[in-house]
Amino acid sequence: MLEPETFFRALSDRTRLQCLLLLLREGRLCVCEFVHALEIPQTRVSRHLGHLRDLAIVQDERRSQWVHYSLHPALPGWALEVLETTARAQAGTATLERLAEMPNRPSLALTQEERP
Repeated sequence: MLEPETFFRALSDRTRLQCLLLLLREGRLCVCEFVHALEIPQTRVSRHLGHLRDLAIVQDERRSQWVHYSLHPALPGWALEVLETTARAQAGTATLERLAEMPNRPSLALTQEERP
């Protein structure tokens, strides 16, 4: 069970918070999409996502060469509310604009493959 103190410590890092807000908005993203949107090295993104995965805040799924991340389905409602409130306060960031401009996004291709 995720404790509030653990969750808020995870949010205290800017990179982890940005990753979670992107996942809240997009649903699922691969590491390369985080790298493009946040403009930080892949190793840094992977380290932070690994920490969030270890805390059961996000989950990962490997699809061929890509590892896709999403919010953990067992994330408590109170934690989701915190993320949603934070996202509303931070609407329209450059991070979202950069992600929207990324060509050949793997998570969008994956979504299209899953459609019947």
